[in-house]
Amino acid sequence: MKFLVMWELDVPRMSPALVQAVLRMPDYAKDVIARKKLDKRYHVVGKHGGAWIYDVDSNEELERLLALAPVYNFARYQVYALADMDTPADIIQPAQAGP
Repeated sequence: MKFLVMWELDVPRMSPALVQAVLRMPDYAKDVIARKKLDKRYHVVGKHGGAWIYDVDSNEELERLLALAPVYNFARYQVYALADMDTPADIIQPAQAGP
């Protein structure tokens, strides 16, 4: 199951703890990538956060991985389930001739 997770830091809560959490994010990402649970990660230009695509076995696994993120308590999250997009030719079949 793939999920797009958009996360943005709550900048008004800026504190030394938030800075330390941000500094730990690269190590967290390396670990999740090594476990093949994170496909891609992007910085969203003009935002303090990112767009990450997780590939997990369940909703529960995704929730666990998000809760382990160092910035979990300092960020807002939007989570979108992703599905493969078929082309119209794959979806629309010609009408069958009647008997």
